[in-house]
Amino acid sequence: MTNYVAVRAQLLSSAIAQIFQGIGSNEIEARLIADNLVLANLSGHDSHGVGLVPLYLDGVKAGLVRVNQRPEIIADSGMMITIDAGMGFGQAIGHEAMELGISRVRTSGICLVAIRNCHHLGRIGHWGEQCAQAGYVSTHYVNTLGLPPLVAPYGGSDARFATNPYCAALPGPNGQPVVLDMATSKIALGKVRVAMNKGTEVEDDTLIDADGQPTNDPRVMYQSPSGAILPFGRHKGYGLGVIAELFAGALTGGGTYNASTAVTKVIHNNMLSIIFDPEKLGGAASWRDDVSGFIDWVKASPPRENSDGVLVAGEPERITFVERSRSGIPVDETTWTELIGAARAVGLSSDVLAATLVNDFSSANSPKDH
Repeated sequence: MTNYVAVRAQLLSSAIAQIFQGIGSNEIEARLIADNLVLANLSGHDSHGVGLVPLYLDGVKAGLVRVNQRPEIIADSGMMITIDAGMGFGQAIGHEAMELGISRVRTSGICLVAIRNCHHLGRIGHWGEQCAQAGYVSTHYVNTLGLPPLVAPYGGSDARFATNPYCAALPGPNGQPVVLDMATSKIALGKVRVAMNKGTEVEDDTLIDADGQPTNDPRVMYQSPSGAILPFGRHKGYGLGVIAELFAGALTGGGTYNASTAVTKVIHNNMLSIIFDPEKLGGAASWRDDVSGFIDWVKASPPRENSDGVLVAGEPERITFVERSRSGIPVDETTWTELIGAARAVGLSSDVLAATLVNDFSSANSPKDH
C-alpha cells in the first residue's frame, strides 16, 4: 500500500510555477517548466514530472543550471540550426527551439535543429507533440551527460551511457498525433526512482547490480558503486541507444560519454531534431487517409486473452490524461514531502503551498504508471 495525494493539475502547475519564480525564473520560464512537468504527470510519466523539482533546484543552487538563460544560435544555414542552450532549463529552451524549427519548416519544408549544452529537456514526447500540433512530422534523438553512466551495453556488466531517448511523432486522425517516445533502456531512470519512492520492485531483466548480477531492487541505482539498467530488446535497444548517443552527442557538438566525461550529477542533454512538412513530399496527398486507415486496421485486431485491446503510440498517454484530469494527479508521499521542502527552500510557506494543493493523503494502491 502506498500513500499518495491526488492533486488537480491546474493547482499543481500553479504551485510548481511559484517554486521556480522563487529561485528567480521569470513568469514565462516558470510557467513553461511547471506546465511541462505537470503534463508529464498527466500523461502517466511520473518519472518526468514534478518529482524532478528538487533535482532542478539542486542544479541551480550548484551554479550549473542557469535561470532565464536564452538559447544562442551558433550555426545557421537556413534549414539547419545549431543552438547552444548554455545549460538553461530544457522546458524553456526546448519550446523556443521547436518554435524556431517550426517557423523554418513553414518556409523551407524541412529543418534540422541541433541543441547542445541544455539542462534536462524533460519528456521528449512533448517536443514531438508540439511539432505535430503544427501539422509537421518530427524525429528526435537525445543523449544525456552529467550523471554517472546508467545503462549497460548489451553483453556488458556495467553502465557506459545513459537512457538516451528516441521520439518520432506525426499528426494523426481527429487531431490526435501518433507519438512514439521511449527510452532506449528497459525503463527510464525516473521510473526506477518512482519504484524506489513507492517501495516496489522493478520487473525481471531490468536491472543488474554493481557485480553485474540480475536484481529487482531499484535501490541499486542509488548506491555506490551503482548498478545499471539493461537496454530494451537486448541488442536492438542497445544499438538504438548507441545511435542516439552519436546523433545527439557527437553530431551536435555537445559531447558523448567517455573515460574523461565529467560527472556533475546535473542532467546535461543534447538533442538532434528533424522536423518536416509531409504536405511537401511528392505523391503524399493521401498521407492522412493512409495514417487513419492503417491505425484503424491495426486496432481492429481481436484482443488476446487478458488484453484490453490494441493501442497505438500516444494513446496510453491520452487515456491517462483523461483519467488524471478527472481524478487528480497522484503524488506519492515521498515526492509530496520533497515538494514541501522545495517550497520552503525558496522562501515559500509550506502552509501556503499546502493550502494551494488541498487534499489529504489516502492509503491506497498508487495508480499504474503508463
